[in-house]
Amino acid sequence: MKLHRVFIITGLSGSGKSTAMAAFEDAGFYCVDNMPMELLPKFLDLPMKNDQAIEGFAFVMDMRAKDFLLTYSSTIDSLRENGLKPEVIFLEADEDTLLKRYSETRRHHPVSHEKSLLESIKSEKQKMLSIRRNSNKIINTTNYNVHQLKSKILDIIRKGTKISSLMKINVLSFGFKYGIPHDADLVVDMRFLLNPFFVPELKNHDGESSDVKKFIMATKETGIFLEKYLSLIDFLIPLYKKEGKAYLTLAVGCTGGRHRSVVIAREIFERLNQKGYKSGIIHRDLDRDIKEI
Repeated sequence: MKLHRVFIITGLSGSGKSTAMAAFEDAGFYCVDNMPMELLPKFLDLPMKNDQAIEGFAFVMDMRAKDFLLTYSSTIDSLRENGLKPEVIFLEADEDTLLKRYSETRRHHPVSHEKSLLESIKSEKQKMLSIRRNSNKIINTTNYNVHQLKSKILDIIRKGTKISSLMKINVLSFGFKYGIPHDADLVVDMRFLLNPFFVPELKNHDGESSDVKKFIMATKETGIFLEKYLSLIDFLIPLYKKEGKAYLTLAVGCTGGRHRSVVIAREIFERLNQKGYKSGIIHRDLDRDIKEI
């Protein structure tokens, strides 16, 4: 049975806990925000703990819950007694940064109680010292942007696991006459290749047929294009991963999305998988009626 990892994300208000939770969600974790500490052992005893599709669990817990400080230590001890090894990530930032972030969001600090914002920040910092000391990982987010913090969290998740890539790559073929896909990150135009539509014996076949594939792959331009394009993709993928990008959609277009784009999208998809990238493929316009213009 798969042993799920359990993370507790805590720390100072405004230090980036929501961003950290988003990174865990992108990595396939079941995430819960602002759960009372005393409910955590019961939650982890639910049937979902046996779900093999879940990478693990991540819980954001902090001073928003009234009994957080009173129940934190006993709950952590209870989890350990039951054989779990919760990993606690403590997020913090310097006071000036927290002041700026709260000024931008205009939200109330959870420990305000008629105090000024700066006093509330100082009070929370003092009250959280014991939790900070006993955390597995302390991250100061003062100089982090959203993407850098997500990347840091993903590095923690990958450690000690077989997760090689958390970015999902999709290759999408389409027809320009039906519009460019809204979710495309990189768009490439295949209309420079010879069009099988004008070859009578190929016109009624699509790009998944062996005859159309042979026709398109036989040209020198196709081979040169694939070599240069895949070299570019090999360069870009690690950079997108570094930025914490969750999805990368490679859109391949031709006039109607039935012949050239389908063949090239399939070839890109297969070569990416051969290199170890887990990718998916979608032919958006393959079954649309194509009319000669």
